[in-house]
Amino acid sequence: MSRESVFTYAAPALKFGNGASAEVGHDLASYGARRVLLVTDPGVMATGHPTRIAEQVWQHGIETVIFDRARVEPTDESLTEAADFALDAESTGSRFDAVLAVGGGSSIDTAKAVNLLLTNPGELMDYVNAPVGQARKPQEPLLPLVAIPTTTGTGSESTTICVLDVLALKVKTGISHVALRPRLAIVDPGLTLTQPAMVTAASGMDILCHALESYTARWYADFDAKRPEQRVPYCGANPIADMWAEKAMTLLATSFRAAVDDGDDAHAREQMAMAATFAGLGFGNAGVHIPHANADPIAGRVRDFEPVDYPEGEPMVPHGMAVSLTAPAAFKFTFDAVPERHIRAARLLDPDSHGKGRDTLPKVLRSLMMDVGLPSGLAEVGYAVADVDDLVSGAMQQQRLLATAPKVPTEEDLAKVFVASMENW
Repeated sequence: MSRESVFTYAAPALKFGNGASAEVGHDLASYGARRVLLVTDPGVMATGHPTRIAEQVWQHGIETVIFDRARVEPTDESLTEAADFALDAESTGSRFDAVLAVGGGSSIDTAKAVNLLLTNPGELMDYVNAPVGQARKPQEPLLPLVAIPTTTGTGSESTTICVLDVLALKVKTGISHVALRPRLAIVDPGLTLTQPAMVTAASGMDILCHALESYTARWYADFDAKRPEQRVPYCGANPIADMWAEKAMTLLATSFRAAVDDGDDAHAREQMAMAATFAGLGFGNAGVHIPHANADPIAGRVRDFEPVDYPEGEPMVPHGMAVSLTAPAAFKFTFDAVPERHIRAARLLDPDSHGKGRDTLPKVLRSLMMDVGLPSGLAEVGYAVADVDDLVSGAMQQQRLLATAPKVPTEEDLAKVFVASMENW
């Protein structure tokens, strides 16, 4: 079969800068919106940002209904609850004609799912990626979705993906379709000043892995040629995604530690917000691979680990933290496929790094993870070697992600990565 010669690129409209969120009423009015559903979570609601934004939207003559129960790390149950709320709100009033997300990736992903179920028939699991769900494609147009992130990391404001935990199966999966991509991303760095240190650390590692995984992903021209109808958002590393990934890593090198150390450092917060935006514009097209595939069972099978700075009484391994825990070992495994990119990434993240071997990038990652206070390995979040087979089984279900790796892993390969990640230092 012939090799691919085409790559694709898409992104939402973007508005970036301090105070940008104050303009969302004007933006929604330009879409002809008259009634909007605002989706957020209790923690973000407590900051006052959603209330202030809703009032500014109202000043443009647009009614705003707030759903403030989005769950940090969404589940099939929490997404269904949000969709039911929206459908009930429509049954007692006029139809919504736009959706507004204010919060982290969890709120934005919840808004994506609600938007899908407001506009298309069926249930949530009909649209969840196979083999967990039926992978049905939306047949009807979705409403305009405006995403205002209040955390720096997930990139959900740029992507076509909604991530969720399916509770009965103890697996993290998602819904992926170009129709889910927000129409407009409004990135206001000032909103991230309320982000706690551990949230900043975990989200920052998500930014970093987005950039690293897209940068080291399988090159788009190494895939088999596709017909037009076979094209998917994740098309592999490509020249445009590379540009965003490199810039994101450069920004992280000078701002990540500072943003964690001093949450009031406005310059570091702005640089982190820009890094998150750039990484999202890259991986939203190139894709991610092994660390993100491994993160799904790590987060989905959590037992009793409760990270600081996250809601009390809700065991979880936050997404960015879950992604980071196997990243050093994963990049040691993929080194042979594209060694020059691994070395280049290490030097972008740490200009003082002069190594040339497979341990170079893992060493840089471990140093950064230690400095920002992340757990030192899977054992610290409650896993043991006896859990490896179960973790491998969960990761192997993420074939959509693993297919993007520059070196596609076997079950044995993933097992070695998980074992090596039990204690990182």
